Amino acid sequence: MPKDQSIKSVLIIGSGPIVIGQACEFDYSGSQAARSLREEGIEVILINSNPATIMTDPVTADHVYLLPLEKKSIIKILKDHPQIDAVLPTMGGQTALNLAIDCEKAGIWEKFGVRIIGVDINAIETTEDREKFRQKMIELNVGVCQGATATSFLQGKEIAQEIGFPLVIRPSYTLGGTGGGFVEKPEDFDKALTAGLHASPIHEVLVEQSIMGWKEYELELLRDSVGNVIIICSIENFDPMGVHTGDSITVAPAQTLPDTVYQNMRNLAIKMMNGIGQFAGGCNVQFAVNPEDDSIIGIEINPRVSRSSALASKATGYSIAKIAAKLAIGYNLDELKNPITKTTSAYFEPALDYVIVKIPRWNFDKFEGANKYLGLQMKSVGEVMGIGRNFQEALQKACQSLEIKRNGLGADGKEVTNQEVILHSLKNPSWNRLFHIYDAFKLGIPMRTILELTKIDRWFLNQIEEMIALEREIEKYTLATLPAPLMKEAKSRGYADRQIAHLLRCMESEVHSKRLEMGIKRVYKMVDTCSAEFEAKTPYFYSTFEEENESIRSDRKKVVILGSGPNRIGQGIEFDYSCVHGVLAANECGYETIMINCNPETVSTDPDISDKLYFEPVFWENIYDIILHEQPEGVIVQLGGQTALKIAEKLERYGIKILGTTYEALDLAEDRGSFSSLLKENNIPYPEFGVIEDAEQAVELSKKLNFPLLVRPSYVLGGQRMKIVINERELEKHVIDLLRDIPGNKVLLDHFLEGAIEAEADAICDGENVMIIGVMQHIEPAGIHSGDSYAVLPPYNLGDFVMQQIEMYTKKIALALKTVGLINIQFAIKDDKVYIIEANPRASRTVPFICKAYRQPYVNWATKVMLGKAKVTDFEYAPYKKGYAIKVPVFSFNKFPNVNKELGPEMKSTGEAIYFIDDLMDDYFMQIYSERNLYLSK
Repeated sequence: MPKDQSIKSVLIIGSGPIVIGQACEFDYSGSQAARSLREEGIEVILINSNPATIMTDPVTADHVYLLPLEKKSIIKILKDHPQIDAVLPTMGGQTALNLAIDCEKAGIWEKFGVRIIGVDINAIETTEDREKFRQKMIELNVGVCQGATATSFLQGKEIAQEIGFPLVIRPSYTLGGTGGGFVEKPEDFDKALTAGLHASPIHEVLVEQSIMGWKEYELELLRDSVGNVIIICSIENFDPMGVHTGDSITVAPAQTLPDTVYQNMRNLAIKMMNGIGQFAGGCNVQFAVNPEDDSIIGIEINPRVSRSSALASKATGYSIAKIAAKLAIGYNLDELKNPITKTTSAYFEPALDYVIVKIPRWNFDKFEGANKYLGLQMKSVGEVMGIGRNFQEALQKACQSLEIKRNGLGADGKEVTNQEVILHSLKNPSWNRLFHIYDAFKLGIPMRTILELTKIDRWFLNQIEEMIALEREIEKYTLATLPAPLMKEAKSRGYADRQIAHLLRCMESEVHSKRLEMGIKRVYKMVDTCSAEFEAKTPYFYSTFEEENESIRSDRKKVVILGSGPNRIGQGIEFDYSCVHGVLAANECGYETIMINCNPETVSTDPDISDKLYFEPVFWENIYDIILHEQPEGVIVQLGGQTALKIAEKLERYGIKILGTTYEALDLAEDRGSFSSLLKENNIPYPEFGVIEDAEQAVELSKKLNFPLLVRPSYVLGGQRMKIVINERELEKHVIDLLRDIPGNKVLLDHFLEGAIEAEADAICDGENVMIIGVMQHIEPAGIHSGDSYAVLPPYNLGDFVMQQIEMYTKKIALALKTVGLINIQFAIKDDKVYIIEANPRASRTVPFICKAYRQPYVNWATKVMLGKAKVTDFEYAPYKKGYAIKVPVFSFNKFPNVNKELGPEMKSTGEAIYFIDDLMDDYFMQIYSERNLYLSK
């Protein structure tokens, strides 16, 4: 059936601010869906409250509403746009679905004549209500765990008594497994049941038998309105049942799934999707497989785009969200083209001749005292993906992408050798269990012990054991005597030059030169969805070590944009927003754009965004080889946050041009001591400071500076490891811990200005002229990280004298640092005197917020300045002046109930929302003012 011609205007509901369990994968899917619908001439209206995303940008939709995701916002939009025909709620995760259900129950869709497309509300209720799901599976003859739902404490106790332990508790209608968990002993049950009932918005939990240790799989499906169904991707969890799939290492396609079991699983998935409702769109189905007899149990079904959909899209090159949006408006699969080949039908199942490994990224360091063990509640804040020709290559590339100060899996001298620590980690999974499996094999712990403790499939464990054997073989040689076939084998298994250098006791650069001398060069393969049976038209590449190179260098002038790597607290989706706009601006300037990133959740890794996408670790060796191959005019580093900035020093050393602000200026701003010296030379006020190298120096300096002191290391992101100390004992302890954990780093002591007001300014500079694009005032006093502070744009009570100082110092610092591009400067204001806290000559987390508040493409302007294609004076500065925009930080403390929730210099928020008010008497503003004991009147 062709497109439904009656649908001319569609409302898309976004996912709101990023929280643990619902991250930027929905920015990707929502953006894809909006573009897909607009290709069909359909008007797109979008609601989302997240200012940091591309999804809420004018380039995505015809009308964007930055409003809270609640019923009254939906009603306002429907009144503003009575022409809306349909709502698509499947692209915004659980948040969007819950809002769509609330509106359905309130009769809002019916009142305004809007129909829901892409999903069936009854299907959502069937899948989210644990008892309805269980009964439906029994009706469909799909295996389920023995269990029942409870809506009271007494009911739960009775069910547990009947089934026996161990048990699983799964709350209904929650996100990322919130409130769920395993209960092994009766004495732990009461507490877990109470927590589960409270976590569920309808006070309902499923109490069922535990299948911890079984193998876990996922299938991604698409179905059209006439019942055609295709399986896009099979995904196997490296970790067995017991770890939330968002916290599990996953592999695609499934590696240890016999074809007979796969066919059975495939049939069950189609039966389950057809059984819950007849909607057209995407669906994710999760299964558990008993490793003893291959029996299959249905765990969960999500009749919407999910986190796994983004991974499956990037893994296969098949754009699930894009096709699902077209199915929602009436098309059938056989009427659509495959977006990768542009010629074959979308009605086909992708075939992969490579392997994908996804590894989650955690931020437990931000949550001191948190329970770091992994279970049914998702705790990761982001993820990375590695692509290789074999599992080992993909695994090493994923480990190299994590940015946790490891060079990959092993071969870096950071192995744990304490047997008790390793054995405990194998049995009790946390963020580092993968590395401890490697350590266990290296220490000689037998396979049967590792297998028994982890329940991880023997095939995966064999793969890691083989890597240990390879390393031991390499260690027998020196660089001069290493045989070329052994070097080739190491590279083809994903080992970085840095890892091989560690094994051979030499320098990374020497290994790089030696392998080139041996003719062992990185080549690039296309992600093509069809194992090269048909020619791919989309330039989407990964590297490996074979003979044929499929990435052909063009004659056009090129620019490389370095992405921001995995999301984590302090570096989130706002940097992906900047990278995407950098690509768009460079394209406007006539450059061929080359994107390098490893985050499967983001818009920047959508093959449609840049001229060429290299899905590779943002890791020096991989970047350098791409640069040698592509020969760009230069590299943009200031849009990708700290990830990209860390590469700047190497680029400078190797003579590769950094576009925009120089490495020297970037480094000067990051080095807290040198930056304070620059302020002193320019007669710009700053809190008294000093640089120390040990605890004794710190105590001596404290006598001169006086407490309280702000202790902070250089070269950190998100205020990491910053702390306010009030006495010598606290100071000594923190300095010792810092120097132990970040050896060789400079530690700066600042006198902390108690009770000061904090503000920040963002600007664009071309080296001669400065345009201040926004000044924000924080509602909290100085001492709380800017990312965790409510902030108001423009300032709400800074006088003219203070504003003049802020503007003067912003321009002075931007020019002193010879900034070319973006710069963010943070201020502390006390007794009407403005002090400089820090400056960041790069994209900041506040830039997307200012772009959305003032409706101006500032990142595009800054990119053109970096490329030397524009001056600041070429742009007409005309900010939207009516009212105020408030940046509202959002936290995920519910995932870590026992952690210190007090805010300080180290950032803890996972995302943000934007809120607009007309005046300072707005109820919302007054509420947050009073609730947080603010310093407005001081």
